[in-house]
Amino acid sequence: MKLSFCFLMPSLSKSVAFATAILAPLSWGDTDVQNTPILAVSESSPTESVDSLRLKRSEDWGIAATVRTAGVPYTEGGSANVSSFVPMMFYEDEAFFIRGTEGGIRLWEDGDWRANAILRMRFIDLPTAVQNDVGGDTGDFGFQLTRQLGDGWYADIDVLSDKDSRFHGIAKLGKQLSTDNADIEAMVSARYKGADFNSFYYGLSEYRNEGEHIGAGVDVKAGMSARYHVYSNLYLVGAAYATYFDENVRHASTIDTDWQGEVYAGFGFFNDNKRHGKKEISTRPYWRLAQGWATPSNIGEIIAGDSQKDPYGNTLTSFFYGHPLSDSLFGIPLDIYLTPGIVWHWSSEVQASSPEYVMAIKAYYTFDWPTTWRFGVAEGLSYVNNITHVERSEMERKGYEPSHLLNYLDFSVDVNVGDLIGKKSWNNLWLGYSIHHRSAIFEKASQFGRIKGGSNYNTIYLQMDF
Repeated sequence: MKLSFCFLMPSLSKSVAFATAILAPLSWGDTDVQNTPILAVSESSPTESVDSLRLKRSEDWGIAATVRTAGVPYTEGGSANVSSFVPMMFYEDEAFFIRGTEGGIRLWEDGDWRANAILRMRFIDLPTAVQNDVGGDTGDFGFQLTRQLGDGWYADIDVLSDKDSRFHGIAKLGKQLSTDNADIEAMVSARYKGADFNSFYYGLSEYRNEGEHIGAGVDVKAGMSARYHVYSNLYLVGAAYATYFDENVRHASTIDTDWQGEVYAGFGFFNDNKRHGKKEISTRPYWRLAQGWATPSNIGEIIAGDSQKDPYGNTLTSFFYGHPLSDSLFGIPLDIYLTPGIVWHWSSEVQASSPEYVMAIKAYYTFDWPTTWRFGVAEGLSYVNNITHVERSEMERKGYEPSHLLNYLDFSVDVNVGDLIGKKSWNNLWLGYSIHHRSAIFEKASQFGRIKGGSNYNTIYLQMDF
């Protein structure tokens, strides 16, 4: 029951804008963003698409670290509760959104009505000891129809499926409230689950000899989530929900409770547009092309200069786009980006070639010593189609079942090429080194299969602002 994480791109119109910007003439002239004109051209003009990406206003975004604790509903749980560390990203624009444990693309909108394609993480809440053997959590994909009802009220209808076509549908009614320091959302929902869904996830029909086939039914769920402003970009985040199982689940021999509760608690960093309004930002879009080499060394060894060579010479090539979000955090000059990327792992004698998909938020800090340098750190999610050799071999040594979905980190340092060689026309080009890292957060995350370890690649890259 692995989470199938797909690479979500914006709608067609925005994708065209991104592609136009990347493929537009990349003149390496002096393109100071504050002096770049906005041309009065038509809405579909490629030039306007590039300029609209160069001169942006701060957008709705955030990144959070939370711990989720939920009851274990199964008869042989071994524990009444299970906890998981859940990193979250948030982003919203007119075409694309990420909301903690779900993301989607807006397909259609007309007044108060909207249709989305969505991908949502779903927690299974098996006992910690068996999560790696069974596969941890999963993900559902499908479509959502939503309507704004006025005064903060909204209604959603979701039709979702897991990767094996086990369907379920959700009808939800919610209310959003906002104060000077808090954003609150209350909701109640009903979820219809087919017999195959109930049998697999609650009857454990394919995982235990004593598992059983149970009929369809409707769960009822209610709860609320909140985000509280502490200072500047710092917020506290939390949520609490209760689910009342349908009759067939309640009477299954594998389940020993009628209810299940879950609680989220943590903190996050979010933009501060609510208090100060949207502002023009100097951060410019970029693309980054990198070549990487696998290493069996961990991050600590790499930073200490003790990076070992992979004996099989496994390599990757990656391409990332940087979408500007902000140019400051807590008043500190930091360039913040949403950075989707696609990675290609090349075949070797020990592995087949495979794509990897990444979605992350990255921050850069720029300093002069004596030329212009930047440090960068990214946090996000990574999904690889085929487990690479460097990960698979480590998991085999540790006795884990590997996970396709893992946490993603990127640590980088780069130098401005124009400043380095004294050629101002090359100031939008950077040469850098980064660590491409996938890991599972030390057995603390059920969505990553409760494993410890991952993979590291040393990469060299060229990055161009435009």
